[in-house]
Amino acid sequence: MSAMETIPFREVRQGMRARVISVPDGPDMKRLREMGLNEGVEFSVAKVAPFGDTVEIRLLNYALCLRKRDAESIIVQPIPA
Repeated sequence: MSAMETIPFREVRQGMRARVISVPDGPDMKRLREMGLNEGVEFSVAKVAPFGDTVEIRLLNYALCLRKRDAESIIVQPIPA
């Protein structure tokens, strides 16, 4: 994976660090933006549910849990370890 490669949010894995590249406009994304998931914000993936649908990320000094299907249109850039 190159340093500038971007991936959809649904491909994040536990232990990964990433930066939000784009969050589309729309009513579904408004709530995520209000919770701090905006372009340029870095986060780490703390946990992924056993069947992979729910992901807990850490950003801005708090934890946020979201379903991959709710965030599938968000594009992120992995940050190398």
